[in-house]
Amino acid sequence: MSESEAAAPGQGSRNLVVRATAALVLAPLAIAIAYAGGWLWAVLVILAAAGLYLEWAMVVGVARERRVLVAGIVALVAAGIALAAGWPGAALLAVVVGLAAVAAIGGERRVWIAAGFCYAAAAEMASVLVRRDPVEGFAALLFVLLVVWAADIGGYFAGRGIGGPKLWPRISPKKTWAGAIGGFVASLMVAAGFAAFDLGKAAALLPLGAGLSIVSQLGDLLESAVKRRFGVKDSSHLIPGHGGLMDRLDGFVAAIVVAAIFGFLRGGADGVGRGLMVW
Repeated sequence: MSESEAAAPGQGSRNLVVRATAALVLAPLAIAIAYAGGWLWAVLVILAAAGLYLEWAMVVGVARERRVLVAGIVALVAAGIALAAGWPGAALLAVVVGLAAVAAIGGERRVWIAAGFCYAAAAEMASVLVRRDPVEGFAALLFVLLVVWAADIGGYFAGRGIGGPKLWPRISPKKTWAGAIGGFVASLMVAAGFAAFDLGKAAALLPLGAGLSIVSQLGDLLESAVKRRFGVKDSSHLIPGHGGLMDRLDGFVAAIVVAAIFGFLRGGADGVGRGLMVW
């Protein structure tokens, strides 16, 4: 999500109210489904992955190629179902086949649509794997969610309140260094809170929170760069005040993928959440 400190005061206030209202509805719902886990969480993740892929296709100008859309969505659904059923090998096979299919029929922009499929598939697999751990899965997923949300909210208010030098004006003209630092500090506060409630060791959670905060902000910039490359302001208008799924989930996608890789290296496919939270 981009900061809005450059918006006119009246417009900024109205946008803040819309953003806050949408967040107050969607955030508790997402947390409740994440807590439930299992197939309920898997279905939400599959739908989100399909939405990310569709929006990416719209951004890069491939939305009218129905064969490309169908091939990608079928592969994402198959991969999500296989992963939720405990068949990671079959899920990986579905992703590989889906990638080959969209690349083969993607036309002149096959590289871009293949990149979008990988983006959606990585988000899908990482989100399911992190939550899959029956003991630490929810805590790990909640940690990533709250770190990303804190980075977004802290960046929004620090950027609006402080302003100052731009972070990367060519890619995201509204982002400032103050916003980036504010988001970073807010994420550290989340990590400190988890440690204070004995949900992990501060010596591990603080660096992890810091790293995921930086990664989430880089994910935000990546999405902004893709949209700017194709002259698009919002990936869609699905979420009031937030744009589309890509606009809302850009930081989370980057953070959850990195978190899943890190957790997998420490805990294996069945212990990704434990690999993140237990030291």
